Amino acid sequence: MSILPIHPDWKVEKIECVTMEGERHRSAGANAKLSTHGKVMKHPVARVTIGGVSGFGWTRIRKEDAAKLIGMRAAELFDIGGAVLPPYRGLDFPLLDWLAKVQNKPVCELFARESGSADNYRVPCYDTSLYFDELHIADDEAAVRYIQDEAREGADKGHRNFKIKVGRGARHMPLAEGIRRDIAIIRAVREVAGPSGKVMIDANNGYNVNIAKQVLAETADCQVYWIEEAFHEDPVYYGDLKEWIVRENIGTLIGDGEGAGVSPQLLDWAKQGLIDVIQYDILDYTFSGWTELGRSLDRHGLKSSPHNYGRAYGNYVLSHLKAAVGQFQFVEWDAGVMPGIDDSGYRIEDGHVIVPNKPGFGLELDDAYFARLVNEKGWTLS
Repeated sequence: MSILPIHPDWKVEKIECVTMEGERHRSAGANAKLSTHGKVMKHPVARVTIGGVSGFGWTRIRKEDAAKLIGMRAAELFDIGGAVLPPYRGLDFPLLDWLAKVQNKPVCELFARESGSADNYRVPCYDTSLYFDELHIADDEAAVRYIQDEAREGADKGHRNFKIKVGRGARHMPLAEGIRRDIAIIRAVREVAGPSGKVMIDANNGYNVNIAKQVLAETADCQVYWIEEAFHEDPVYYGDLKEWIVRENIGTLIGDGEGAGVSPQLLDWAKQGLIDVIQYDILDYTFSGWTELGRSLDRHGLKSSPHNYGRAYGNYVLSHLKAAVGQFQFVEWDAGVMPGIDDSGYRIEDGHVIVPNKPGFGLELDDAYFARLVNEKGWTLS
């Protein structure tokens, strides 16, 4: 597949950048390591203009690096397949949004493994909002009902799959009490998900091998789809857990990879069969990077399910990745509202993201609002 060439006269004319703030629908509580996460979401957003056409999206570029791109030919920023070249991936999402808009296509259609229209494009997703929101409740039954009610809120919004934060005994509760509550909450959320929904658990490195085995054994009938970040990455521990899962016919997959300090050997361990699902963050690893990685994982029979949390923008760009990656699993959906960015083309329906057939990533930027923010607290290069 070749997306290029790009018109040889097109050059980077302008780059504007500012941090935009959004808000979750409800405050997110603690996890096994951290205290309350809160409601605020911060999104550094850049808009890049090339050939009179603009694309926008999440960015990690610094002003001094962006200055080096002004006047560059657009064709020099991409490889022949349309991926942004590694030196320029600080602007990966705005550049891909621009590239797709120039061709009047959604990003998912540009990078699809199979040709065809993006009409009726649906992607499996899960509700990632089930944190330790009940720690203020001493009574276990009342605490479990509290989290179950949150899961029902997600179901009312169209979710059928759920990821649950576990590991309460690592810090926030006495060990045995925390494990007991984790198990009861897994069971309660399984009731909400029903027999066809998927339930995942994420321990944020708050378990050890024996606790992971205990929780999976006592919830075996709940068919936990994966256990994520059970403990800090270690091939001996993961080998032990994987061998036990196979021997006990539990069926749960092992996922890891979201953290900034992830071992560089993680992919090697996955290729050795110790890890099933790779979860590098979609925004930090970039869409172009994930397209390359996901196709490599496909060749090794490994599953891709990028991490996305704290930045609602990731919901939308992640939805486009499934078209490019065969073993893509889910969009991790972290619901929130971003003033100045219209996401109304997207919706959740029966456990799937319905993706709009619109150019770029399918989001609309309020130009006047963005310009005001840039003028007040951002920067512009041209």
